[in-house]
Formats: sequence, C-alpha cells, structure tokens
Amino acid sequence: MLTNRKRFTSATVGALVALSIVALVLSLVNIEDVTLPAAVKYGMVFDAGSSHTSLFVYEWDSDKENDTGVVSQTLSCDVHGQGISSYANDPPRAGDSIKECLDKALKVVPAAKQRKVPAYLGATAGMRLLREQNSSAAEQVLAEVAKTMQEYPVAFKGARILTGEEEGAYGWITINYLLDSFTKYSPKAHTWVRPEAASIFGALDLGGASTQISFMPEGSVVNWKEGSKFTLYGYDYSIYTHSYLCYGQNEMLKRLAKELIQQVFHHPCYPTDYNETVSLSSFRTSLCTSQSDPRLGPGDRNVTLEGRGDASGCLAAIKKLFNFSACGQSQDCTFDGIYQPPVRGQFIAFSAFYYNFKFLNLTEGQTLATVRETIGRFCTRSWEDLSASYPEENHQRLPTYCANANYILTLLLDAYKFNETSWNNIIFQMKAGSADVGWTLGYMLNLTNMIPAEAPAWVKGHVPSLWAAAITFIILTLLLGLAALLLLLWV
Repeated sequence: MLTNRKRFTSATVGALVALSIVALVLSLVNIEDVTLPAAVKYGMVFDAGSSHTSLFVYEWDSDKENDTGVVSQTLSCDVHGQGISSYANDPPRAGDSIKECLDKALKVVPAAKQRKVPAYLGATAGMRLLREQNSSAAEQVLAEVAKTMQEYPVAFKGARILTGEEEGAYGWITINYLLDSFTKYSPKAHTWVRPEAASIFGALDLGGASTQISFMPEGSVVNWKEGSKFTLYGYDYSIYTHSYLCYGQNEMLKRLAKELIQQVFHHPCYPTDYNETVSLSSFRTSLCTSQSDPRLGPGDRNVTLEGRGDASGCLAAIKKLFNFSACGQSQDCTFDGIYQPPVRGQFIAFSAFYYNFKFLNLTEGQTLATVRETIGRFCTRSWEDLSASYPEENHQRLPTYCANANYILTLLLDAYKFNETSWNNIIFQMKAGSADVGWTLGYMLNLTNMIPAEAPAWVKGHVPSLWAAAITFIILTLLLGLAALLLLLWV
C-alpha cells in the first residue's frame, strides 16, 4: 500500500513538473513581432532667393513610406538682409548672414542627432542671374555660405544653384504633398494609402527674378525639354514645368521702368502725385536690364518717373514686356515661342502671386470680372489717398501694387492662357496646414529617396494575454508540485 502511494505521488510530481516545462515552452513559442517606434530624422534646406533667404528645418520617421519620407516642417527662419546674390562684391557677408538662422535651427534639433542632419542650400533666380553675369563672383558667394555651414555640427551636403525647372518641379511636389494628393493616412487601414481619383494640383510660383508654372497636362508632354519625371510613394509622375528668367516681379518692375524712361518719363502704374527718381546705373546691375541701349544715353544720370494712375495704360505698358507675336496663332505657346500644353486642373498660386492679391483682398475666390474691377479702382487712387489709407510700413511697396497686379493678370491670362472659366481653378495660397508652400519641402522630400531608410527595429514580444495565462499556469503547477513533494516526504 505504501509503495503504491509513493509511486502515485512520484508520478504526480513528475507529471506536474513536465506540465510546467511544457507551459514554459509554450509561453516562449506564443510570441509575435513588435515594431519599436521609428527614429526621427531631421533635414534643413536654405532657400536662397533673389530678394531674401529663408531656412526650413524638416523632420520625418526613418521608416519611410514607399521609399519617400513622410516629412513635416519644424522651423522656418528668415535671414536678415537681401538675397545672397546681393553680396557679390563682398562674399564673406553672405556666409555671415545665415549664421543667426543656423543657430536657431540647432535649438530645435536634439544635440545627439545634429551631426547626422543633412543640410543643403539651394539658390534660385538671383544667383542664376549672377552666374550669367559674373560666374567667379557666384562661385565665391556659394563658397562662403558653404564654409559657414561646414562650421556647424551638421552633415553639410552642398550649396548649389537650382535650375528654374527644378525650382518649379519641387514647388509642385510640395503643394501636392501638403494637400494629400500623393498619399493620405487612412485611420481605417491604420496606414498611408493613395487617395482614389487623387486630384493633382498645378503650381504657380512668382519670385523676384523668375516665375514658374508646373502641372500634369492631358496626355504626355510633347516637348520633354519642358518636362520632369518623379517617382513618389511608389508611383510615377510626369509633369510639364517651365521657368521664365527675368520675369519675376522685381525684374519686371525694372524692365518696365527702363522702357518708360526711354519713352515718356511718365509711369501709368504709379499713383498720381507720386514721383520716383531712378539712376540709370541701376539698370546695369541686372542681366535683365543691362543690355546697352542708345536711347538711355552714355554715363550715369538720374531721371524722374511721374505717376499717372492710369489703369488701362498700365496694363498696355506691361503687355509690351512680352513677345506674344512669336507664338503666332498657336494655343500651345505662351510667349517668346515657348511651348506649353493647355492648363489642366486646379492650381495653387503662391509667393508673390499670393502676397499681391492678399494685399488687394483678392485671395478669396473672386470672379475674374471682380478681380479686374478691384485692380482698376486701386490703380486710379492718388498717392495722397493711398498713403493715408495704409500704414507707413507699406509705403515702400505701395506704389508697385498696381503694376504687380496687372502683371499677374497678363501672365496668367495672356501667357499661360487661363480664361474666364479656368480662372476659378486658381487658388491663391501660401500655407497648407502649418507648412509653407515653396520648393524647399519638395526638395527635401525628393532627397529623402537618397537617404537610406533604416530597417525597423524588431524585437520579440509576447502576446500579453497568452503571457499572463502562461505565467499563471506555471505558478499553479509549481505550487501543486510543491504540495505533492511535501506529501511524499511526509508519507
């Protein structure tokens, strides 16, 4: 009898111990893969424009979505002073000018990550013009800003001059990224998906020295000199893009003044009672107005332009800046014989397009007739009336809004060939969410394709419910085994 009890108790203990081992093994088998949060990366891009420079800092998860980083704007910083091309005669000052914004950028990037932050500087039309005039000075200016950036604990990746087509194409990427045209987060699927029947926007950019138009035309682009191709979020995009050097807002005003000086010394776009004294030498500082003209005469002298407040005369004077006759009867041509397919879809008009129309309260989707009427009324107001109606901080640019607005109308209607109907497809906008609209975000998005995506950090994690059940079963099994062992010893 006693022997049978011992055998029973021994068998019980053995069975319980075996069950404990099995439970332990099962608890180790019943696991699933768990992804740790992706590490955050940063990047910074300087936009060195013709009239000013800005720094933008972006961040994105290192686990990229379909090989394109999901990027957001962390900081924007405006550099004091004019664009870096204005330092052609004193290049070191170009490098000094960007230090304050670099200091601010380092305050938003964790110290442990700063040396891995890719830092770029892209120069646009102002530097394109300087390179055409004085390539040595342009190289020196770029060398100085590069030298300054290399003094900071960041991964300097280069300072270069963008082509006009790059500037236009990257602006197009920025707009469609911010407006979720490429990809959109689906709470239902818990992932990023491509929107069905995605609406792709066109981009209209007006800077100080150049203007760009970029959009997806119907069918393929006939002239691939004006085309760009991208792969974003696993999809291919082919767009038409063209940049017009010397057709930026500031260069247009210089060209207009030069033409008026050569003719009547009256400025139809300036308000009545407003006079501006211009030095002839100022036209020789830009490639857009530096061509020798016997009508200007030799040497340097000052001339005065008298405002006339003539809305129709202003529009007529601005149209003379374009060579529309070079296109003949072609509808696939803007001016100067430049090919462009018909505009298609909605467009975002930003930079000077937006700022001028915002000043005139024309950014809320007014009809073309209302826009023309508002611009006409503004152009006929006297300087006394205007200067009394706006704060003094606006007075420097106040006389130029009539010319700028008529220039925008001419560019959009006569050159790009928007009409009464398609005008309603233009949205004047400078921000989307908390991010600025411009080429720098598109530049950063494209460059993240060149930054290797880190593989997600995988660890073995137990399913919580299975783990809890396994632990409970092990503890109960061990307790029962201990009780059986004590019983065996007692017997």
